[in-house]
Amino acid sequence: MDVRHITCLKGISDKRAGLFAKLGVFTIEDLVNFYPRAYTDYETPVSIADVPHGEYASIVAEVAAKKKPIIRPNVSLFRVTCRDADGTMFDCVFFNSEYSYNQLFVGRSYRFYGKVADNGYGKELNAPKFIGDEDDTPLLVPRYSQTEGLSSNVISACVVNALASYTAEETLTADVQEKYGLVGRNDAVNGIHHPKNKAALEDYRKRLAFDESLTMSLGISTLKYVRRSLAGAVMKDVDMSPFFQNLPFQPTDAQRRAVADCTEDMKRRVPMNRLLQGDVGSGKTLVAAAACFFAAKNGYQSAVMAPTEILARQHLRTFTEFLQPLGVNVELLTGSTTAKERAALLSRVSAGETSVLVGTHALIKGNISYHSLGLTIADEQHRFGVAQRGSLAKKGDEPHVLLMSATPIPRTLALIIYGDLDISILDEMPKGRLPVETYAVNSTFRPRLYNFIRKHHESGGQTYIVCPTIEESKTDLESVLPYFRNLKENVFPDLKSGLLHGKMKAAEKDEVMTAWISGEIAVLVSTTVVEVGVDNPNAVIMLIENAERFGLSQLHQLRGRVGRGARQSYCALISDSDSKVAVTRLKAMEKTSDGFDIANEDLKLRGPGDFFGEKQHGLPELKCAAMSSLEVLDQTRELAEEILAVDPKLEREEHELLRVAVNRLFSPEGAGIA
Repeated sequence: MDVRHITCLKGISDKRAGLFAKLGVFTIEDLVNFYPRAYTDYETPVSIADVPHGEYASIVAEVAAKKKPIIRPNVSLFRVTCRDADGTMFDCVFFNSEYSYNQLFVGRSYRFYGKVADNGYGKELNAPKFIGDEDDTPLLVPRYSQTEGLSSNVISACVVNALASYTAEETLTADVQEKYGLVGRNDAVNGIHHPKNKAALEDYRKRLAFDESLTMSLGISTLKYVRRSLAGAVMKDVDMSPFFQNLPFQPTDAQRRAVADCTEDMKRRVPMNRLLQGDVGSGKTLVAAAACFFAAKNGYQSAVMAPTEILARQHLRTFTEFLQPLGVNVELLTGSTTAKERAALLSRVSAGETSVLVGTHALIKGNISYHSLGLTIADEQHRFGVAQRGSLAKKGDEPHVLLMSATPIPRTLALIIYGDLDISILDEMPKGRLPVETYAVNSTFRPRLYNFIRKHHESGGQTYIVCPTIEESKTDLESVLPYFRNLKENVFPDLKSGLLHGKMKAAEKDEVMTAWISGEIAVLVSTTVVEVGVDNPNAVIMLIENAERFGLSQLHQLRGRVGRGARQSYCALISDSDSKVAVTRLKAMEKTSDGFDIANEDLKLRGPGDFFGEKQHGLPELKCAAMSSLEVLDQTRELAEEILAVDPKLEREEHELLRVAVNRLFSPEGAGIA
């Protein structure tokens, strides 16, 4: 590991080092591991006629003519007419770049790379990069994440200097490299920055992805090993029949199995560390409430943490309905709890008068003292980091932990991402639920959708309309504030519309949600703040604007806000995008309502990147593993199991560098091998 500061390299002053610090780069090791985010790809040119509007492409073309520049005070426009290999004519357009214009010569061929646009008369390339068709310039040029004052070209030059004085240490034995067809680590680290071609780039990525995935698998498995040695709140068997008899409906077999999983875990000497995965509407809250009942009957308290106050308040209502008649006291603590109310509540919690405390991040802030905390539950757990969930658990003496998620994860990834957890899956929906009919349409359908909304309002149905942004911007994205005004003044002036977004105060959100749940609001215009936790059986229509801007799993979560009653519900995905990927993804939403099928489709279309990273699951951020194949992920999981079977603490000499890598990857969250 080269921990020398980057200022020892030529071309990096203290000022420039300060800019690198903004990118998280401090040492030479950091710099050589600062991999390109993408590459300008001149290697695989296509005909411009085959490229859809808005997509990037590489095109080999001859300069046919240079048009007279249009020089104005604020913007200068330079156009160069080119002819590609198929004879198609198009313009390269440069804004305020006379230098680029002067570098192009009539009659000479170049490799252009840029964004293709359709100006109504034909195709054009906006501000393309280019190299001579016969130049010796590499055909894959690295592009790095930048910050103001530090361009990609400058970063590239600094990386070259760093690599000249750096040799990556080999972490894998020759046998492992041969078995899995891997290049050496030093070759991979050098090659990822300057690949000879796409085939070589894939070899370099595969090796670096293998290293990252193996390191993560080892770290996650080690966490499970460490936790198995801890003592938890050991509980005794409890008659669960009063809980089930108090329910206003019949639980599914999947719910009963998950409850049994939890209660069996909580009777053991090691703390439960279980993930409850279930599709939207599958009834995870019932399982959580049952676990709280089991803990309460054993004399232990439970803490239930939700990511938003809206969801916390909904949990309060549900848990109270399920538990209060059984003598289990449920209370709420959020950021909007007044100082006086908080003091009185914490006194009751400390005295053991409160059996279940539901809340937001407020549960881990301040000096909350529990009488006997035996169970912690984190709902929508991917919204909390490992450290936050750990802070909740530290409020007790190694309590049992139940994590809940409505984000389906394909099994291969779940075994890696959740390698330290036992998993229960709710694979049944409550009886009487109808699949939500889903339609992907363009914006020309909007008037018809508004009529559809009005028709369903007349029979008592309510509608969500979700926009991707809050305030109006220069983009083409729909924003809730102007959308809400137009809806209220021009589209539905006779209906009550509501507005909900993340910048509103808690009291304002509560007021809107109360009116929405009671049926007072007919149409709720919102951002994705309604993605989780809003349960309104009267909501029958979900209309999502700019649907191409959301991931499939997020679209599925939003769609899950309707269809929670016995009535047929509908979801309209509005998008004017002509991107092939966007169209394919939205069509996938039309075909299935199964969250796991959708997750697998997302995996095939976009790779595992969206399932990794701190934002998703509280795991360390990965660079190459997010782009790797499922085959690599399977291989590294199996190899990690083999290594830990013979060396559970990575104490052998041949595993020393792997041990260092594990501790380094997990150190931001305080995990790793002691």
